[in-house]
Amino acid sequence: DNLNPNVVMGMVKRTRTGFGGMLSNVFLVILTLLFILLEGSTFPKKLQQISRFPHASGEQVQRIIQAINRYMAIKVVTSFATGFLVWLSLSVLGIDFPILWGITAFLLNFVPTIGSVIAAAPAILLAIVQSGFGDALLVAVAYLAINVVIGSILEPHFMGRNLGLSTLVVFLSLVFWGWVLGPVGMILSVPLTMTLKLALENNPDTRAIAIMLGTVGHQREPPVVERHSADEKTDA
Repeated sequence: DNLNPNVVMGMVKRTRTGFGGMLSNVFLVILTLLFILLEGSTFPKKLQQISRFPHASGEQVQRIIQAINRYMAIKVVTSFATGFLVWLSLSVLGIDFPILWGITAFLLNFVPTIGSVIAAAPAILLAIVQSGFGDALLVAVAYLAINVVIGSILEPHFMGRNLGLSTLVVFLSLVFWGWVLGPVGMILSVPLTMTLKLALENNPDTRAIAIMLGTVGHQREPPVVERHSADEKTDA
């Protein structure tokens, strides 16, 4: 008797609109990525043609590609481990839809800083409704333990200090790329920012900006462009 159909239909309409906008952003990003992949084989050649030091530019591109590949490979493995452990924990605790929450944890683990919090919220709320605050507390502890072990111990151990992005920069990049590209931008925020930092780091004129984006004491050596220029002068 207390159910208002107008409120329900309004919620359904807003959900449908938001989901449609998200799908539009996903399609746009996938289409852009497809064109980038098609141009990927020719981009290094173009960069070498416009660069004063083609050999150094090729090395810089390869280093950026290797860093991104390493990050994405490790992130996929750790995200899968997170999703699997969430599924296992919720199955043991008897919470409904453990596979759904495991998949959600897997996907949102790609979103830095806030992804794990967003993934845990619906499962904890369901535990409160289903079993009470006692089981909800156990679910929260399980999520906390999984994210601390994987996100704070295993990921930094395997990734090392290769990313070199400060915590503030990671959060601001999450906000910026999420605003530009939507949910997909939040997932890709770290790779995009890491690419930008490595590109700035390899140019002596923009190296100061890269230092501001990174962490103290984990900056790379000056770019090899200067050494190549010295070698070319010697050969001349």
